[in-house]
Amino acid sequence: MWILRRMLRISWTEKKSNETVLIEANSRTSIVKTIRKRQATFLGHVMRREKLEHLITTGKLDGKRGRGKQREKMMDGLKRWLGSGSSTETMTAIGHRELWRNMIADASKHGTG
Repeated sequence: MWILRRMLRISWTEKKSNETVLIEANSRTSIVKTIRKRQATFLGHVMRREKLEHLITTGKLDGKRGRGKQREKMMDGLKRWLGSGSSTETMTAIGHRELWRNMIADASKHGTG
């Protein structure tokens, strides 16, 4: 959304909802689907490597959480887009490339933004 707001030259002081910005952009589905598809592909790549990025993405690092409302994790948004019920189902699919690719293809055809 930040990129889209910058492209449309919408100031951060303007109180416009994300839906309004997407309507102004007039390309809601194609942009969101492309972003979600790339996020899912990247997440599959990172999760199969099982290095520092894997720990960060799964939230298994120790430390304090910042104040205020908790930010939505990339994993939560992708779970909702992919239509998978649980994190374990998503993590299992990530481990199997063909299953993961099929989930991404299905979601890009039928998924919601």
